[in-house]
Amino acid sequence: MHGTLYIVATPIGNLEDITLRGIETLKNIDLIACEDTRHTQILLARYDIHKPLLSYFEHNKQTRSKQIIALLEEGKNVALVSDAGTPGISDPGFRVVKEAIAQNISVVPIPGASAVITALSASGAPTDRFIFEGFLPNRSAARRKRLLELKHDKRTIVFYESPHRLVASLNDIKDVLGPVDVVVAREITKKFEEIKRGSADELINYFEQKKARGEFVIIINQNKKQAKI
Repeated sequence: MHGTLYIVATPIGNLEDITLRGIETLKNIDLIACEDTRHTQILLARYDIHKPLLSYFEHNKQTRSKQIIALLEEGKNVALVSDAGTPGISDPGFRVVKEAIAQNISVVPIPGASAVITALSASGAPTDRFIFEGFLPNRSAARRKRLLELKHDKRTIVFYESPHRLVASLNDIKDVLGPVDVVVAREITKKFEEIKRGSADELINYFEQKKARGEFVIIINQNKKQAKI
């Protein structure tokens, strides 16, 4: 009899942001597949959880996927976690899920934190319809091309960004999309959590003066004006 693959959402910063069901699941499975074993061990130590860990990330996804599926086929119950948030969202976790489904292995989601939803909920932008773009392209030309494709999209646009590309992305937003309202959420749920709202110009000025650090979610509202920073 096959085991079960549990998709367990973990905190995006504050270690208390894990559900009781998530803790119970991690305590009762046979193995945890995670991006970074050192990072996951911090969470496990916080809740006195002692389980074997198997690293699973972008560069070993093919071999590790086979190992995880083999363990599930042996009857082992496996929890898939990411370094932060819900597995499979902008990480390679979806590949294991896809393969498990193909092998008729039960997949059970254990919901919890997600940087996309957390940032969006506090943004003030419309949440009834939105599009998540993951990370936009690294290069400005490709990034501008994608923004141009989104220029007339009436949905709220959400994407991740790294600190060293933040200002460049804001400049591209300004040049391609014009006077739209932008929200930049930084280090959500962590000690230096910060949410800034305003025009791309205002946010460029702010983050040029204050060096961008941490993990960022950018939210673009092309329809309704937001409160200024």
